Amino acid sequence: MAHITLPDESLPGIVGLFNFRPETTGALQLIAETLLRGESSLTSGERELIAAHVSYLNNCHFCHTSHASAAMAHLECDLSLIDDIKQGFNQIEISPKLRALLNIAGKVQKSGKEVKESDIEAAREQGATDREIHDAVLIAATFCMFNRYVDGLGTWAPQENEAYREMGQRMAFTGYVRYAEADL
Repeated sequence: MAHITLPDESLPGIVGLFNFRPETTGALQLIAETLLRGESSLTSGERELIAAHVSYLNNCHFCHTSHASAAMAHLECDLSLIDDIKQGFNQIEISPKLRALLNIAGKVQKSGKEVKESDIEAAREQGATDREIHDAVLIAATFCMFNRYVDGLGTWAPQENEAYREMGQRMAFTGYVRYAEADL
């Protein structure tokens, strides 16, 4: 049960919150759509991995699992690999560039001031562009906000990875704008 009374208590995570305050929904959905599915040299799967990684570090089960499920859909991986994100990407094949960007995102999750010039240089050495570094930082910062929104209001979340399969597919292939209106 959420900390506040939601119009539809059956909707998990941020989806339930979207229905509580619809006038804020569009802006939040648009930033997710832009960051995770908009134009970028990083694939949508890579950007979803950054979102899922930061959400895991923030201990936000709903955001971690839903965005990890979207990443698995983009990467055509089995949902069982969601737990590999928690274990530092031992099975999911990621590039050294993405690993360097995940390192930066993890530091942003702690504090933006944790990011050092050496982290940026390490990402550049792996081929990361200024745009990719910018987007990794913005995805991390945005998901810190989303995670705190979801957990700060005590929304509920299904526990099993399988419960996120359809949601992840929809997020990956339909997108985020007007997502809250879809049936879960």
